[in-house]
This record gives sequence, C-alpha cells and structure tokens, in this order.
Amino acid sequence: MSRQLFEYHPVIGYRFIPNLKARVPHEAGGYLVQTNEAGFRSNRAFTAARTPGKRRVLLFGDSFTAGDGVSNGRRYAEGLEARLRDAEVYNYGLSGTGTDQQFLAWREFAQGVEHDLVVVGVLVENVRRVTARYRRYLDASGHERTYAKPYYTLDGEALTLHQVPPRREPFEDHELPPEEREAVDRGGRFALLRQVVTAVGAKDVVQRLTRYQPVPDYDSATSPGWMLMRAVLAQWIRASQRPVMLMPLPLYQHIEETCDADGYQARFRELSADTGCLLHDPLPDLLRYPMAQRRAFRFATDVHPTPEGHEAIAASLAPAVERALAAISP
Repeated sequence: MSRQLFEYHPVIGYRFIPNLKARVPHEAGGYLVQTNEAGFRSNRAFTAARTPGKRRVLLFGDSFTAGDGVSNGRRYAEGLEARLRDAEVYNYGLSGTGTDQQFLAWREFAQGVEHDLVVVGVLVENVRRVTARYRRYLDASGHERTYAKPYYTLDGEALTLHQVPPRREPFEDHELPPEEREAVDRGGRFALLRQVVTAVGAKDVVQRLTRYQPVPDYDSATSPGWMLMRAVLAQWIRASQRPVMLMPLPLYQHIEETCDADGYQARFRELSADTGCLLHDPLPDLLRYPMAQRRAFRFATDVHPTPEGHEAIAASLAPAVERALAAISP
C-alpha cells in the first residue's frame, strides 16, 4: 500500500489525508478516493449528533472495508446503508491497518459520535497484523520502507499499548535490531498469495498452489496471534457503550473453497459466546453464489473485493444489522 494518500497520525500511525479527492490508478481503470475532514473515506462529514430520524452504524476495518480498488459509492458500507431503513453508516475503514489500530481509531475518533451499533469488519488475515510492530509500505517515491505501528502486548489478560506515538520517519533495515526484524509485517503468506495471483493470474493454477491454511493462527484457541486479537476485540466490546457486531471477512481462498474456514469460524463463535457480542459470518451467504460469480468477487490480480464482491457482502450483512437495530433501544 502506498502512503501517498495518507498523513502521519500520532496514535493510529496514519490516516487518510483529510478533505482529499484523488483518482488512484488500478487494474479496473482507476477509482476515486474522497475523504472528509476526519481523515476517512466519506463523501460527508461525521457529525457528533444523530441525524434526526436516522439510526447510525459505525463501521471499522481495513482496506476491505475502506474500499481499495473501488470508489466510495461502490463499497459494502454504501450498499449496507442503501438496504437499511432510516439508517446511516459511517465508514471508519483504514487501509493497511490491523485490528489493534482499528480499535485505536474507534477510541480516537468515535468517542462522542452518537450511534446505535458498532460493526467491526475483521479481515481474518488481520490475526497476523496485530502481532506486528512494523509494516512495509510504499513511500511517496514508490520505494518500500519500514514504518513503526502502534501495537499491544498481552501479559496474562492485561493489554499494554506500545509505540504511541510511533516514529514518523521510516526505519532503515540496519536500524532495527535482529529481534525487531522478526516483528516486521512483510505480508507473510498473504503477500505470497498476492504475488501468485499477480504473476500467474490463472484460477486453476492459483487454486492448486493455495491448498493450504493461509491463517493458521485460528487453528488453536491458544495460538499467540489469536489470543492477542481476541484480547483486543474483547476489550473493544467491553469498552463500547453500544452493541458491537463482529463480521469476520473471509479471504478469497475461503470464498472459492481452496482452503478451510473452520478454524476462524470456531474462534469467532467462541468469542461471541464468551463476550455476548453480536456475530455475523457472511461466508455461508457468499458460498451460495455460483463459483463463476464468486470468482468475480475479486479483481483479476488484486485480491480486494470488486463492486460485485462489495454488493454480496452488503446483501449478507444488511439483514443482520437490521435485526440488531430493531432490537436496540435508542
């Protein structure tokens, strides 16, 4: 991900440049990014007070929620809002972030914003991002650089926040001690899958090469990655004064049935049962589409959702959100 659309933020690490309007080159022909004064992709301001007669949903997530690859109006947030009765959706999605940074974005920007429901779109690959202390991004000149990110550590059940504020300037490789170099998120298995899709672009070859578990941290309830993500989400749920709905967003391998989703589905069910939060798993709905249609849910070389993919997510999520809103007292 290029940081040309972003500016430094002392808590989250970065955010979109406020009041930005830019066209981003893309394999689909380019897409329009428009941001509000809060520094999130939105064509409207995020007001503190509720809009009269409207219920409000706050949506958090990474690039799958922010909408990399599509213009603002083609994202599942807008599709969700269009399907809800008398409701508006504020999309706080921030590309390239982990669930830990999204929790910090909620703490930093959503306090005082009246709402009825919080929806966290957890791309399941984020289980790896929460353990990272640094991430690789493209700088303004197009070179890949290492930047610090805020991160949590878990001691028993206690979360401790580190690197706030994160260093503004990128790190040179020689500046990081050997033990810290292991904490650099270089994309891991997910980056390899991106390279395979980009280099090969053929569905049959990709499926043959990706019949393995891309997110093994979910295989055990006691894996370090899952325990840390679980603790972050549990703290978020406890801290929220309004109901929280978790929506684990599958990778395309889960949607195209080239890997097993049982692990992450089990972990999120356990978390929901333990915390009492709402849970919506869109994968069963997505699997009802014909395979050819499911393949069109991602781009040819970019693994982010296409407009059709966003529409399918919105169609799955809307009934669950509508039921949740109906059950919530204003």
